[in-house]
Amino acid sequence: MNKLDTALLNILIKDARTSFADIARQLNVSRAYARARVQALVEEGIIEQFTAVVNPEKVGKTISTFIDLKVNPQSIEQVAEELAALPEVVSLYIMTDLRSLHIHTLTDSYDTFDAFAKAHIFGRPEVISVECNALLKRVKHRRGGARL
Repeated sequence: MNKLDTALLNILIKDARTSFADIARQLNVSRAYARARVQALVEEGIIEQFTAVVNPEKVGKTISTFIDLKVNPQSIEQVAEELAALPEVVSLYIMTDLRSLHIHTLTDSYDTFDAFAKAHIFGRPEVISVECNALLKRVKHRRGGARL
């Protein structure tokens, strides 16, 4: 990757629907070159997918909750996979201590979140501890992905 590729990726991170012609204009390259570089970045696995960023509040998901679970290390992969498959889970990370999961959920109400927690977290013998905080206010977010 070079500086041009980084600039191209930042354009696509901001708006994955940017046309090859617009990318070419912004980078001062040909449309064919812009298309070829995007295709190469896809083939190299640098670009994993093109996706839409949905505003959760507009679809009724107003409760954004962050959960930190401590899990028995021998069960962390299994618990992570099971929780990641649930529709309420937006993102899930295994942390460096190899016994912590950091989870972000979106639900339409506190009652729905409570039902999720009761059904999928509480009472699991693999779970050692739970810390949970609901989002109060967004100050900065990385909508559209990380900047390079």
